[in-house]
Amino acid sequence: MKIISSVVILLISIISTNLQAASYCGELDNAYDYRDNTQRSFLATVEKHHFTPNVESLRHGNSGTLGGELSYTLMIFPNHHRALAAFGKLSLRDKTLKPAGSKYSVECFFERAIRYKPNDGIVRMVYGNYLLKAGQIDKATEQFQIAVDLDPENPTINYNLGLLYMKKKDYEQANIYAKKAYELGFPLPGLKNQLMEAGKWND
Repeated sequence: MKIISSVVILLISIISTNLQAASYCGELDNAYDYRDNTQRSFLATVEKHHFTPNVESLRHGNSGTLGGELSYTLMIFPNHHRALAAFGKLSLRDKTLKPAGSKYSVECFFERAIRYKPNDGIVRMVYGNYLLKAGQIDKATEQFQIAVDLDPENPTINYNLGLLYMKKKDYEQANIYAKKAYELGFPLPGLKNQLMEAGKWND
């Protein structure tokens, strides 16, 4: 009976936590998967009006504030990789967790993306990059590890994880992920060059 009671308590706790997250960061009933090729036309329409090149580069909004444009895009496509990256950059640039015009905070938008598509490794990588730039290197490492576990053959994820380990001066791990990235065809030599300059590149 004690085991059953413990399981029930655990389930109630999990459900309660999920409901709290949903109420705080919003429901996902009318959301669409950024990776879904059947939604390309709808995605193009949303991007044309709310995620223009000027919005992505954080120059100015198309019909409102940058926070509002990015927020609108992420409400419809919660795991929109480029919009998440741009929102993270905006938050850091403006030194606020909730840029002007946005519906939720930066943490909420990442929470929504993860809750919506827990298997999207790119979302975890983008979140890791944001956390790294925000100075939260341990949390960034955790997100990158989840990303590479979800998508181990993605060269960009491996490369970025290598860069993170390079920043931590963990040259052994940096080499492992650098070599994996290059084996998978990653084109930029920056990580290899950094390791060579540090005298830590292993052929």
